[in-house]
Order: sequence, then C-alpha cells, then structure tokens
Amino acid sequence: MTEQKKSFIYKNSLSIAFLLLAFLSLVRQAFTGLQEYNIFLAGHKLQPVTFFQYLNTGHFIQATFENWESEFFQMRLFVWFTVFLRQKGSSESKGVGIKEEVDREPINRKSAPWAVKKGGLVLSVYKHSLTISLLLLFLISFVLHWYGSNKDFNQIKMLEGKSAESMFVYLNNSRLWFESFQNWQSEFLSVFAIIFLSIFLREFGSPQSKPVDATNDETGK
Repeated sequence: MTEQKKSFIYKNSLSIAFLLLAFLSLVRQAFTGLQEYNIFLAGHKLQPVTFFQYLNTGHFIQATFENWESEFFQMRLFVWFTVFLRQKGSSESKGVGIKEEVDREPINRKSAPWAVKKGGLVLSVYKHSLTISLLLLFLISFVLHWYGSNKDFNQIKMLEGKSAESMFVYLNNSRLWFESFQNWQSEFLSVFAIIFLSIFLREFGSPQSKPVDATNDETGK
C-alpha cells in the first residue's frame, strides 16, 4: 500500500488511539467522580449535583488538572534533559560523545517548515517550540489545578464553619503541594523505568525500543 493510498486514520492512528483513550478515561473519571462527590454531599445533608454542575466543582477541576500538570511537567523535562544528558544503552538517549542528526543546524530547503524559511527570531523560537509548548501547557494546568484545589478546599472549610483562603494564601498550603508531588514522583519514576528498562529489554517493532539484536551497550535507535 502506497503512502497516498493509506487512510487518514491509518496515518494518524497512534494519536487517535491515545486521544480516544484520554477522552474515554476523562468521561469515566467524571462519572465516577460525580458519584463520589454526591456521596460527600449526602454526608453533609446537601442536595446532589448534576453531571454538568459537577464539571464546575473544585473536586473535578482539581483532580483533572493535577494529573495533566504532572504529565506536561515530566514530558517537558524529559525532552529538555535529553538535549544534554545521556544514558548509555538506552533507546531514549542520544549516543554518548557523538553528534546526531538532531544536533545539526536547520537547512533552509524547499521542504523545510515555514519557520526555518523565515529564519531570525522565528526560527530561534521554533528550534525550542516543543519544550516551550510543554512548559506553557504545564503552567496552564498548574494554575487550573491550583484554582480547583483551592475551590474544593474552601468548600470543605465552609462546611466546617471555617474561613476560606484566597488563592495566593492557598499557594502556601501543604495540601496543594502534596497533590502535586504525589503525581510528579510517579511521572519521574515512569520515565526512569522506560529509560533504564530499554537498556536491557526489547519490544519488536516499536521505535521506543532498540532492535532486538542490538547489544545492551548500544544507545539510541
């Protein structure tokens, strides 16, 4: 089958599969979170909320974006660290002591992206656009996590007859950082696992793995 004859779905199936899994998981999270939240409300003799009302609660916003925050944070660090850090034998690392294709300066050729043809400041930004984008997604997710966690915290305090905290006061609250660090550590551990395990283990056909017959000392693809 030629490249032209392959369907849009086939050519984008990896992205579609993970986007669909993310959407389905988010929907299930929302429905199960709604059940948990309404149990909480019932325990305080309050009326249950509807599905769409639940989506605006701190309970849902906090739970969703504390996970997104950690994902974008670890991906941004992983992409950035692989520029200058190495792991001998790992398929996730560049080779030790050698220059690779990704290290060469971009060439202004006919098929190059528009930013390469533009040059100057546009190219300077484009050269780091992946880590910049992941950093922005992390910051947006962190702010939404912060907002949702603060909203959920204040609702609990209100039900206990205590004073609410502003977002800036809440920034120093251990609950916010506990929620972040419990996710960050798991993300960093998972990245370590793929870096380290890819030294010794293989998955035939996956670009995340070295060839099956590669030696353990062989680094990269």
